Amino acid sequence: MDCTEVLKALKGVIGQSDKFVSLHEPTFAGNEWDYVKDCLDTGWVSSVGSYVDRFETMLAEYTGVKRAVAVVNGTAALHMCLLLAGVKAGDEVLLPTLTFVATANAISYCGAMPHFIDSEETTLGLDPHKLADYLCEIAELRSEECFNRKTGRRIKAVVPMHTYGHPVDLDPLLDVCERYKLVLIEDAAESLGSYYKGKHTGQWGKLSALSFNGNKVITTGGGGAILTNDEELGALAKHLTTTAKVPHKWEFKHDMVGYNYRLPNINAALGCAQLEQLPGFLRRKRTLAQNYQQALAAVDGVQFFAEPEQSKSNYWLNTLLLDDTCCEQRDELLEITNASGIMTRPTWTLMHKLPMFNDCPRMELSVAESFERRMINLPSSASLGADHG
Repeated sequence: MDCTEVLKALKGVIGQSDKFVSLHEPTFAGNEWDYVKDCLDTGWVSSVGSYVDRFETMLAEYTGVKRAVAVVNGTAALHMCLLLAGVKAGDEVLLPTLTFVATANAISYCGAMPHFIDSEETTLGLDPHKLADYLCEIAELRSEECFNRKTGRRIKAVVPMHTYGHPVDLDPLLDVCERYKLVLIEDAAESLGSYYKGKHTGQWGKLSALSFNGNKVITTGGGGAILTNDEELGALAKHLTTTAKVPHKWEFKHDMVGYNYRLPNINAALGCAQLEQLPGFLRRKRTLAQNYQQALAAVDGVQFFAEPEQSKSNYWLNTLLLDDTCCEQRDELLEITNASGIMTRPTWTLMHKLPMFNDCPRMELSVAESFERRMINLPSSASLGADHG
């Protein structure tokens, strides 16, 4: 691989700029100023207000779920999903080792144990086929619950993460969940606007979590959401994330241990304006991904990762994979691109390599370990892609 050829290809897509090109920047080109000013003018800036309700309704309509509950960030959304799914202290929860640390952290907040699973070459996400073979070796059913024969702990749930916006192969994963009585919780933090077999991500799990951090497809500054098709769970999620306060004109009555995970109205106002522009953001991001794919096709030693066949990805972060023979040049390429004003980043350190998760149970993880050596993320802001309407 010639690193200068890769740099040339990237510059051909991004164009010349005097400004450092970040990995993913938000675009504010709609009603953001008006909606935020409305919050300031009316004084409704905190945890109650019309924009929170509007944002939740817009999210539910866009993703196709029955209920969306806005919360302060994606990690809080994941934590609440796990609690609502019945994850208890001492349980094990299956998740990919190739994920952002928030997935494993949220499991730890419950007092549960992350159990790391390998990735699939065609999706970058959790491999359902490899998981099925692994559970055949280590799992057993007792009274309609799954237990790890080696540790004795209950395996309660599986949390696939749609890596960089590319949907996991969900149908075979659902089969595994049904066979082993596992609750499916989708970590859809990165996949707003992504579809699996024509249906938006977040609809397969009992519960799902979104993120609206500043680097996501749309942003509320900080923020997240819980998605579910279970109306009762949705109502409970809203109750628990708003300190479990029982409605009353003046009394402070709380009937459960609740969480102050509420999304402020001023953040929700930003989210409403962003959601109005989401179709345009997605068009431009797909154009950018196509431009990268075409520009890099002629460069030896690299492969642009394209969406899986059964999916439509939001291409949240565009991803370059180095050939096995070129992986030792990863850091050289990172150095050259960043020095040239183009931000590139390696993927996350695998979860089982972090000190706090080093002793957690795990399967053989060769695919994820290969990805870690070979993967580089490219600038992916919607503003970098031309909008053709």
